[in-house]
Amino acid sequence: MISFLRRYLVAGLLVWVPLGVTLLVVRMLVRWLDGTMLLIPEQYRPEQWLGFSIPGLGVILSLLIVFVTGVFAANFFGRSVVSVWEHLLARIPLVRSVYSGTKQLAETLFSNQGTSFRKVLLVEFPRKGLWTLGFLTGVDQGEAQQRTGRDVLNVYVPTTPNPTGGYFIMVPRDEVIELEMSVDDGLKMLMSMGAVVPVPGETGEQREPLARPGTET
Repeated sequence: MISFLRRYLVAGLLVWVPLGVTLLVVRMLVRWLDGTMLLIPEQYRPEQWLGFSIPGLGVILSLLIVFVTGVFAANFFGRSVVSVWEHLLARIPLVRSVYSGTKQLAETLFSNQGTSFRKVLLVEFPRKGLWTLGFLTGVDQGEAQQRTGRDVLNVYVPTTPNPTGGYFIMVPRDEVIELEMSVDDGLKMLMSMGAVVPVPGETGEQREPLARPGTET
């Protein structure tokens, strides 16, 4: 009897737990984006017309703002304005460091080219003999390459189950193992703390070998 109840309780949990977590994350995201409604004057907000707020309207407004900003920044006049704005920010000591670093990261993440966050690596961390997943973030030559005299890779090692926190490490190329799994599969494995393990060869993706510094096209 107990095993019978346990079987169906587990089956029910496998349905509701992922659904509940997904709904919770989506709800938090919608609430956060709904904060953009504060940009609209109070007399023009939907709750003033209808007597109640419309959840998710801030998501549409956020997407619209991003789209309009992109259209503006893509033309000649918009690029000139953005250039002046960035020049002003570059004159502020603390702000310029945060802004320039964030912009470079955004350009790297949203670019269709390059290798940043495109490959999953197996690295020995935090010590020899212990292995963890890492994401390749860069292969370009720099001072670290010159100082160490070795061909090192820039690797981001996320924490689990929250991959937004982690460590940036530089690892010699010959000390990492490139995996066939996709970045999505790697994130699933990290967030599940190893409970979800992708099967090798099921990604269906063609993986290109790690490029040497200066050979990317």
